[in-house]
Parts: sequence; structure tokens; C-alpha cells
Amino acid sequence: MGGIGKTTLAQLVYNDKQVKNFFDLKAWACVSEDFDVAIVTKTILQSITSSENCDGKDLDWLQVKLKEQLYGKRFLVILDDVWNEKYNDWILLRTPFEAGAPGSSIIVTTRNRGVSSLMGTIKVEPFQLEVLPTDACLSIFSQHALDAKDFSAHPDLKDIGEEIVRKCKGLPLAVKTVGGLLRSTQDRNEWDKVLKSKIWDIPEERSGIAPALMLSYHNLPSHLKRCFAYCSILPKDYEFREKEVVLLWMAEGLIHPRQDEEEMEDLGSEYFRNLLSRSFFQQSSRYDKTRFFMHDLINDLAQSVAGETCFRMEDRVGGSWHENLPIKARHSSYLGSQYDVAKKFGVFSKLISLRTFLPLMLPYLGCCYLARHVQCELVPTIRCLRVLSFNGYRITELSDSISDLKHLRYLNLSHTQISSLPESIATLYNLQTLLLEMCLHLKKLPSMLCNLVNLRHLNIVGANRLEGMPMQIGKLTCLQTLTNLIVGKDNCSGVKELGRLKHLKGELNISRLESVIEPKDTKDAELTKKIKISALSLEWSSDIDELKDRTSELEVLNGLQPHGTLTELGIIDYGGTEFPIWLKPAPSFPHMVSLKIRNCRKCTLLPPLGQLPSLKTLSISGMDSVKSVGSEFCGNNCFGQCFRSLKYLSFENMKEWDNWSPCEEFPNLQSLSLRNCPKLLGKLPNNLPLLKNASIDYCAQLEVSLSCFPDKCRLNTERSNGVVCGSKVRFKLIDLSRSLSPISDEGLDMEELAELEWLSINNYEEVTNLWSDNMGSLPHLLFLSSLHICHCPKQISLVAEEVDQERLQLRITGIVIEDCMALESLPNALMYNNTCLQFICIIKCDSLTHFARSHMPPTLKKLDIRDCKSMRNLVDDDDNDTNNNSNCNSGITSLLEELDVSNCPSLESLTSSGELPTTLLRLNIRECPKLESVAKSFRHNSFLETITISNCENLQLLNGGELLLPSNLRGLDISGCEKMQGLQNGIYNLTSLRDLKIQNCPSILSFPKEGFPTNLTILSISHLKITQAMFDWGLDNLTSLNELQIGGCQHLVSFPKLTSLKTLWIFDCKNLTCFPEDGLPLSLVVLRISNCQKLRSFPKNGLPPSLVELCISNCQKLKSFPKNGLPPSLQQLAIDECPLLEEHCKKDQRGEWSKIADIPYVGINGKYIFGTDTMELIQR
Repeated sequence: MGGIGKTTLAQLVYNDKQVKNFFDLKAWACVSEDFDVAIVTKTILQSITSSENCDGKDLDWLQVKLKEQLYGKRFLVILDDVWNEKYNDWILLRTPFEAGAPGSSIIVTTRNRGVSSLMGTIKVEPFQLEVLPTDACLSIFSQHALDAKDFSAHPDLKDIGEEIVRKCKGLPLAVKTVGGLLRSTQDRNEWDKVLKSKIWDIPEERSGIAPALMLSYHNLPSHLKRCFAYCSILPKDYEFREKEVVLLWMAEGLIHPRQDEEEMEDLGSEYFRNLLSRSFFQQSSRYDKTRFFMHDLINDLAQSVAGETCFRMEDRVGGSWHENLPIKARHSSYLGSQYDVAKKFGVFSKLISLRTFLPLMLPYLGCCYLARHVQCELVPTIRCLRVLSFNGYRITELSDSISDLKHLRYLNLSHTQISSLPESIATLYNLQTLLLEMCLHLKKLPSMLCNLVNLRHLNIVGANRLEGMPMQIGKLTCLQTLTNLIVGKDNCSGVKELGRLKHLKGELNISRLESVIEPKDTKDAELTKKIKISALSLEWSSDIDELKDRTSELEVLNGLQPHGTLTELGIIDYGGTEFPIWLKPAPSFPHMVSLKIRNCRKCTLLPPLGQLPSLKTLSISGMDSVKSVGSEFCGNNCFGQCFRSLKYLSFENMKEWDNWSPCEEFPNLQSLSLRNCPKLLGKLPNNLPLLKNASIDYCAQLEVSLSCFPDKCRLNTERSNGVVCGSKVRFKLIDLSRSLSPISDEGLDMEELAELEWLSINNYEEVTNLWSDNMGSLPHLLFLSSLHICHCPKQISLVAEEVDQERLQLRITGIVIEDCMALESLPNALMYNNTCLQFICIIKCDSLTHFARSHMPPTLKKLDIRDCKSMRNLVDDDDNDTNNNSNCNSGITSLLEELDVSNCPSLESLTSSGELPTTLLRLNIRECPKLESVAKSFRHNSFLETITISNCENLQLLNGGELLLPSNLRGLDISGCEKMQGLQNGIYNLTSLRDLKIQNCPSILSFPKEGFPTNLTILSISHLKITQAMFDWGLDNLTSLNELQIGGCQHLVSFPKLTSLKTLWIFDCKNLTCFPEDGLPLSLVVLRISNCQKLRSFPKNGLPPSLVELCISNCQKLKSFPKNGLPPSLQQLAIDECPLLEEHCKKDQRGEWSKIADIPYVGINGKYIFGTDTMELIQR
């Protein structure tokens, strides 16, 4: 890629002192696009010696002189910026270099990987330069923008500088250019202008970015220029697969085979790889290496060269293209939203030449909603379409008018909810690609699918409800991709139809093989002739009646023998008693790398898989009749090495397997998994020199000898994981579910537990202490960071009294104690001598009366106490506590940030002193009926941000009558506190308060006279006797209010003029019959109305034009929507328990149906409605 630093790196190497001393001669030649052997040779010669006059000399003379200069000397030649791919030119150029001494080197910098392989006489892997990390880019940027190493002298510019650097996406040339552009100014406004502008828009005289990248484009052949320009419709940061792009190129007519026998797909793949080698595409650095992306600047380049031919609607909520609409655009894409309204697509009706309708990057694939108008009315009018995708939208049917799109070549309905396709699809004779991946409700394909004679790719992966394939599918002779042939019953194609599909390649799944009536038909499938099928899966259904005769399945399997070039094979739910002849005695699949055998429950012996020379992954599961695995698995009468390539081996759910005679060798095995083999006896194979991971779960009878595992092998069981070190395992995690006493019997000793990090102890019936001086007790665990203790009914304390707690060094960061009914206290060694403790959770410990004495653990940050019946207070004063001192007896010396207490019926106070930790940020108290006050004072709690209290029926005051609440409080939520008397008068002065919720507190009869805090963004008031009066308390002054919830208000008259209000929720207003005459705030985005049984109508002037979501529930008398209809911006409409309105919304009730028909999501009583002729109900 241009500007990534190839030349800069070469210069650093060229000028390095060690390099200079190593070589006798050095030369540098900038080659560029115009490759001339004579000119390059002349440049190298003049770089080596200045004594020769090369003017007017021919190539022969130049090469002779260069050879003389290089003879017997060790040289370094750098050929910078090479583009030429003509092999003969390279052969001619390198002739003089053969005279050099051993150790001579030639370094080539190029944007094309194809160039790198032409020059070398020995195989050298090219070094692919990656984009620079952010910290390196920041350093370069600050040097050029501020003439400094960092932003320490300009801290006010650091944040915006970091944003500018992120925009450059690691490209050094871009970072350097933008930094130089800002070198003359430290004005933040100027920096902001650069941030908001496109790097591509910087004038050429001030930037080398555009020319550098444009040069790459100009050197492309014409066919690649067209394909690259088309990629301008792909959004920035969009990751794509090779096949996805190739199929789009094919549909758009961008691939033209040079010969009749050349496949478009192969040529398209060549195009893709060529663009990849030239750095127009980059491989994703994430976990999925099959995905690619375009650097942002390359994406800008594509848009620049595409001009008005390609049109990308970036805005998710509606296009802004109406002013500069590219009327001649042929190809388009847009960023899909979860709810796409018809208004968003108004621009498309003007694009009469449009060939591409492509939604990309939907936020929730399969759970996004599209206005019915778009697919039923708009799309059929775009008659030139070649590419159409509704991938990811939750549409339930496709309009018959799809047949009007006669030019359509690519149709993607993946991840939709369609149950069938219209028969009219069979008239789309130009269709090449039909994608129906993960169509979970699809039951039937068009009966005349065989008419699509140009169809090349049919993807039905995950469409598991399909009942079968339509008749005569063998007529689709161009078909290359058929992900699944479903053998159906009655009027369906059988396996013999495969015989006519000569061009199938890639992956093929043949399922429901129990439907094969004539086993001999399987030979007519001619799988042995399909050399391009790389992966084959042969499947029967898993729910076949056990009484059914399945003896014919062996003949079926024998007839489905694949070609020897197969690389992946799966045999699933096969009901025969033995495997096919083509898997024994010595399978002839030299290229097979992956094999899966699953739920072949009647087979008694495994096939001789050890003789597959390339096999890397082997998975065997559900073989209920296999009792022994021995020499037959490797291959009888075979004395050579078996499983020589195997890296991953898995056995799972082998219920009767009891004997493994490990005569097999696994010299390259890296991962071994044995799971749920309850009867397996014996030992594991011994020759596992490269094993890295072993997982053994629920194999109770198996003897696991550590001698089987090499050092540093990670060993996992259902209750532990660790690393093998010689004859021991150094455990990182252990889950113990028995008593502590047999630890030594199990081979666990101090050395094995020395590095233990996570320990879980469950169901210890007799243990009273974990650490004691008795045998079988836990040793000191210096690295233990997480401890979980559960269901230990006699556990009194974690540490016995006789243990010297000062010497017991614990470094636990988190502990959970649950259902330990006898636990009376937590030890000092854990609470106060442990400098790492950050989190404690205590659940159902009914003997605990307090959590700590005198003060909180000094390092604790989060405390969660639930369901402790005897807990009276969290911190109890104890004059005898040796940890107590005058500075901490107030209970406020702590680092505690979050405190959660719930369902502690005896809790009377949080601390005996009445004061909370000064560092507390979040306080949550629920269902503590005896609690009367949270604290005596919040005087020391300036950091407290949120207080949530619910269902504390005796709570009267938050802080003992003091007027002050925490000054930094941002959220206050009080609900279900029957005796709560009121809020402090000082609440009006809490300028930080953003979220205030007061619900179901009937004793609150008044509100502080000053009114609400003016900076509130969320206000919820419900079921108070003062709800109606609150409208007189200055709601109009809440200019920042975004969300308002009103409940239990019996006489709602009007709404304040809140210009910032986005969400309004009205509930339990039983006397509300209509909305106020002045209507609702115009800024509303979300409106929810529930349990207003007398409400009859919406506002006369209609609903706000910006409304996006409308939810109505239990409004029994509401019949209709406003006369002027619903806002076109509406994306979601949910109606529940409104019988009159539901009746009027049916399809035959034209008035209301016409108002809701184009809303992307309409739900009635929890069901999603979508339909044209009839109403379809699909569970949401």
C-alpha cells in the first residue's frame, strides 16, 4: 500500500552502520512504473562508481561494467518502488548480479506481492508491512505538528490530536502529511476543521497522499479498475469475504472469461487475489482470517475513481442526498438500521438506472425490520436491478412482483423469516446466485426452480425446515454451489439428480438420506466424478423410529463414495452396523484433513482412519455400540506410522466404550479431548510428544497418568485445569466437590497447588474450617485470587482459631460465599491482612449478624450481601478489635465504591456509627424492612453518585433528618418505601442530579418548595398523592429533561412545554380519557401509554412528527389513530390488550391498516405482524 513506509524502512536498513560494514558495495535505484533494464542498470552502476561515463552506452556495455564492479564482492542493492511483473525483464536485469560474492543481497520494495517472487534465486518470504500502532503514529504526528515528542507542552490539543491520528488508520504518510499541515498553528478550531475534513481533500501541492494512492490505481489493468471502483459501495470498516465480492462482480457483469472453458468464479478469484496482492484489500487482523477490508484511504480512493456511478448512503436514519443526487448511479449500498422506514428510501425512486440494492452492516442480523412499502412497492419499480438483498431483515414473505426484475442475477434473502418463495421467482431466468442462508422458517422452494438454468449458486445452509428439493433440480447444470441436497418425499428430487450437476464444487451436504427409496440411485449421483467437491457431509435425521429397518443404509452409504480429492468428510446419524467399503481397509483419501463421525449408534468398530496421511482433525461422538478401540482404528496389519499428521482428536458421548488399547501413535497430536466416556478404562497413548492441550471430562474410570503428557501441556478436567510439569500438575483452577481430607490421596500437594489462582469448594458436609492445623487442610496459597464456597452447612469460619492469621498470607481479590448456614464471621487474614481484596459477595449465610467489626476491609471496593436473615448491620463497633483505632471507628475508612444489600430482614443499619465509607460511589438497598435510615449524615460522601432504595417499608428518611444530600449525586431512585416521609429541601441545589425516580411512596405528601433540580434529564414520578401537584413545581424550567414518566395521576390536564423531551411514558392514569388540547411535546421520539382504560383518542392535532416508537397497552376504549395518520418517522408500533384498536388494525379495516402498513415493526399482543394479502403472525 502506498505511504505505509516501505521506502523509509529500506532507507533505515541502507544507512545502518552494521549494514555498511558488512557489505563491500551498496547501490540504490528508484525504479518506479517505467521499468527499463538499461536505465536501472545505469543507475546502479553510477551509484557504485562515479568514474564511469555511462552516457549513450547500450545495455550490453552497462552490464559488462556492472559485472566487473560486482565481481567477487559482497553487495547490497535496493530496488525501490518496483511495479514490473515481466519475468524476462527480471532475468535480464539480474545477470550481472550473479558475479557477486556469497552473502550479497537485493532488497525490493513493491506494492505488489507478485513482484517479490520474480527476482529471487532462493525462496525468501516477503515481509508484509502492517499499519503502524497508534502510539507510534502519535509520536510521528507530534513531531511534525508540534516539533515535540509528545503533547506534554500542549495538553489542550492531545484529545483532538488523538482523534486525528485515529482517522489516519495507521498510515504513516497520512499522519506525516496532516501533522505537517497543522505545524503552523496550535489553534484548536483549526485542528477541529482538519479533523472534520477528508484527508483526501487536502490539495496535492500540500499532500502526497492522493498521488501516492492514485498511482496504484493507474497501474491496474482496466478490468481490475472496474472491479475496484465497484468496491466503493462497501462501507468503511466493513469486512467481507472473497466469495461475497466475486459473486457481486459476476452479477454486475464485471467478469468476462477469456476462454469458453474458464469459469467466472475462478477468474473473479484471480481478480480478488490480484487486488489483495497490490494492497487494495487487506486481510482482517481479527480472529477470522477469511475476511478482508479496505483501508479508509483506499476506500476514499475507490469513491473518488467511481464518481457518480456508485452511490453509498452512509446515514442510518435517512439519506441527505437530495441536493446532489447522483441520478446516473448504477450501484448503491446503504447502512441498514434496526428499523428502516420508507422515508429513508425516497431517494431510490429517482435512480432509474440503479442495478444494486444492497443493505450492509445491519446492527442485529435477522432482527431488523424494513418498511413493507420498500420491498413490496419500491423495489419492483427499479427494473434494472441486478443485485437485490434483504439479508438480515425480518420479512416473512416476498412479493410476487419480484418477477418484474427480469435482469436480476443476485438475490440474497439470508437471515429472513420467509416460509416460502413465490413461484414467480422461477421466471428470473438470469438469476445466478440465490442465497437463503439461515432462513429458519423456510419450508418450500419454488416447484419450477429447475427453470433457472443460469443459476450457479444456491446456499440453503441453516434452512433446516426445508421439506425437500423441487423436482428436476438436475436441470440446473450450471450449478456450482449446492450447500445441501435435502432428500424429500413425494414430488421431490432424489440423490440421482446430483449426477447431472457436473460442476459442483466446494461444500456439499446430503441430508435426510433415510428418504432414499432405491439405494442403487445413490450410484447415479456420481460423487466419484465430482473432483471439485472439497467437503462432503452425509446425514440421516436424528429422530428416526428405532423400530425401523435400517439395513439398507449401508448400500446407500456405499453408493455415495466421494472422489479421492476430498479434504473434509462427515457421516452423521448413520444407522448401519458397519462403515462403507470406501473407508476400509485402507481409505484412499490422501488429501483428507478433517473427518467427523457423529451418532452412528449401531456401528461396533471404527474404520481404519490411521492410514489417512493428511488427516489433521478427527472428531468421533455418539458411537453407542463401540466398546473397544484398538489396532483396527490404526489399520490392521499396518506396521508403519499411523495418524502421522493428526493434530486434533476428540471422543465424546461414547457410552459403552470401555477399552482403548493405545497401540496408535500420535506423533503430531496437539489437542486431545475425551468427554463423557463413563466406562472407559485403561490408559492414554504414551507417544504424545507435541501435545499442548488435553481435556478429560466425565471419564470417571479412566486412569490418567501424567507420564502421557509432555511438559507444559495444559490439562483440563471437569473440575480443574493446570499445566503439566514433570510428574506433577501445577493447577491454576480447581473445583472441589468432595471433602478436603482426601486431598493428599488424590495426589494434590503443596507443590501442585503452589500456583493455584481459582478455587471453588462445593457441598462439603463436614468441614468447619478451610485453613487449620489439621491434616487435609488447605495449605497457604500465595497466588489464589478467586475463592468460591458454596453449600458447606457446617462451615463456621474460613480460618480456625488456632491458626496464626498474621502468618497466613492471602492475596485473594474476590470471594463468593453462598449457602453456608453456620458461618459466623470472616477472618482477619482475609479481611484485614489481605492487601489484594476487592470484591466480596455473601448469599444465604443466616448465622452472620454483621459483615465486619469496626471498619470495612481497607482495600475492598465492592460488597454484595443478599438473603442473610440475621444480618443486623454491616459494620459493628467492637472495642476489643485489635484492628480498631481512633481513625477508623467511624466506619468510614475504606476504599469501598459499590455497596449492594438485598433481602436482609433483620438489617437495622448499615453501620453502627451511622456513617458510610467516604469513597462510596453507588449504594443499592432492596427489601430490608427494618431499615429506618440509610445514614446519619452524607457529610463525608461527596463522591456518592447513585442511591437506589426499594421495598424498605419502614424507611422514613435517607439521612436522619439532615438537609444535605451528597453534592455529587447523579441518580436517586426510591420506590416501594411506604413510610418515606419526603425529600430534603436541599435537593433543588443538587446541580449534578440527572436521574430522579420516586414511585409508590404514599407517605410523601409534599415536595420541597423550591421544586425540581434544574439539570434533570430523567424524571419518574408515580403513585404519589402529590403527582398532580408536581406540574406546578417548575417542570417548564427543566430544559434538559429527556425522559418523563408519569404514573397514577388521576387528573392529567396538560403537559409542560418541554422542548428537550424525547421519551414520555404515561401509565396507570385511570381517568384519562383524552390528551390535553395543546397536544404532546413536538420533540418526542418515544411515547408509551399503558393501563389508561378510559383513554378514547389521541391528540386532535396528531402525534409529534419526530416520533420513532409508539407503545400502547391495556387501553380498552381506544379505537383509532389520529385522523391525519401516524408520523412517517415511526419505526415501531406495539399494541397490547387494546381490543378495539386491534380489531380496527386488521387488513380489511382499510382506515387503520393503511396507517400502520408501512411501519417497519408492528407488534400486536407480542407478535410481529407482516403481510400483504393476509395477516401473518410470527412470534417475536
